[in-house]
Amino acid sequence: MTVYIDPPTWPGHGRMWSHLISDVSYAELHAFADRLGVPRRAFERDHYDLPRHRYADAVRAGAVEVGSREVVRLLHGAGLRRRKGAVQSRSS
Repeated sequence: MTVYIDPPTWPGHGRMWSHLISDVSYAELHAFADRLGVPRRAFERDHYDLPRHRYADAVRAGAVEVGSREVVRLLHGAGLRRRKGAVQSRSS
């Protein structure tokens, strides 16, 4: 099981955010997020948005630190990338 996280460099809602992803499945990603106590509402298309103050928690729990471009490459390689506008279920 490998889950990845990029640096908290994405601004939004007065905070900086990281993206938490899996290169295996959404089920793996949801299970990891559940263990961290990250609410399902933080899931957006193919990743979880994690605020800066939770970054170290994710790394301590086993998330591998990668760059933002690597996050996109890993999602594409796994066939898990979902672009904005793609029809999906929030529970996927």
